[in-house]
Amino acid sequence: MTALVTAAIAGGGLAGCECARRLARAGVAVTLYEMKPGSYSPAHTSPDLAELVCSNSLRSDDIASGVGLLKQEMRELDSLVMQVAEATRVPAGKALAVDRELFARRMTEAMEAEPNITVVRREISSIHAPELAAADVAVVAAGPLASAPLAASLAAVVGSDHLYFYDAIAPIIAAESIDTTIAFQGSRYDEGEGDYLNCPMNREEYEAFHAALLAAEKAPTHEFEKEIHFEGCMPIEALAERGERTLVFGPFKPVGFTDPRTGLRPYAIVQLRAENLNRTAYNLVGCQTKLKYGEQERVFRMIPGLANAEFVRHGSMHRNTYVNAPLVLADDLALRPHRHVHLAGQITGVEGYVESAACGLWLGMLLAARALGRDLPQPPVHTALGALLHHLRTPAKNFQPSNVNFGLMPELTQRARKRDRKALYAERARASFAAWLEGVPGLEK
Repeated sequence: MTALVTAAIAGGGLAGCECARRLARAGVAVTLYEMKPGSYSPAHTSPDLAELVCSNSLRSDDIASGVGLLKQEMRELDSLVMQVAEATRVPAGKALAVDRELFARRMTEAMEAEPNITVVRREISSIHAPELAAADVAVVAAGPLASAPLAASLAAVVGSDHLYFYDAIAPIIAAESIDTTIAFQGSRYDEGEGDYLNCPMNREEYEAFHAALLAAEKAPTHEFEKEIHFEGCMPIEALAERGERTLVFGPFKPVGFTDPRTGLRPYAIVQLRAENLNRTAYNLVGCQTKLKYGEQERVFRMIPGLANAEFVRHGSMHRNTYVNAPLVLADDLALRPHRHVHLAGQITGVEGYVESAACGLWLGMLLAARALGRDLPQPPVHTALGALLHHLRTPAKNFQPSNVNFGLMPELTQRARKRDRKALYAERARASFAAWLEGVPGLEK
């Protein structure tokens, strides 16, 4: 095996930063290429690295959830994303949410402070780019919003296995524009410290909102692109089309809340999550949308408490690019037709901030081990990280991006009540992960 001395990484998102840091800590000279600020994707606005565009939430911290378990494994693997997230977190109940601007700034500072990392603000437009070819190993961590030239280059290599889906982001509104005589602070079942603002709706208000949502004008999609939505990030109007009460059983579920004005459970609840530490802006949870901007203002201001909402950022929709990983990627995430280039992050077919970062962390660990002349066995499929990586190796008739979840793990071998199953999956995963770590001597952090 050729000695690994230099690495080139295209993309300074979560996966790219995790991978770069791990390689740098192993003594590899890393050049991290980021196209911003010279060029921006349709969803990015900040020149900082690791910009979070869809939400400021890294989801549940509960160890008895797939993502909570994955985050704990990442913490034990010295994840930079987890360290910075903890340092910039904002109140969000049982979820880990961050001040997204501060998070990106701290991630950028960490990359620029790393002695073995050189950050170059330049777009890599092809997987055959000389910048990638000149390095001992190349990583494309361009994210789901890879630039058109880079995506075209990737498509030329993987052919018809190059796929796409659409993702939507929710509006953000100014805190001072929220009517707090209607919106109340609290968490479901009064758990925690009440980190969310909640806008209660009675049946008439909800039905009027639902009707307006269905009738609202949507932003156009390119005629040549078929819309394929990721189930976990459906536009609210697409969910509403499934039935009048779909939202009531989904993102607007009122169970566990009492409207302090009436003393009764509302018919529906719209939750608002703080976007930053000083709570000057709030995200409309579950309200990702592709409605036209004017329609967003008209429809979302129908929500009680938001009649005078000032929109800091409108919701939008963008194309996410990924590959059919089981067919085009080797176990080390290298492109089968072009083994010099590895992929990392959401472009591989993992879905979500945490999953993307975990994928980059794993690839960085694997390549760092090679640089040090060591082997690094795959984490067991019973662990959250191992299950996520196994998803990328499992052929499927219609391969789709996936969040980490217990359904990616082997079934339990013991009979258990439904309410106990998640805890048992987590317990098994923790034991399996601990044994794997112990069995990998010299694992570099």
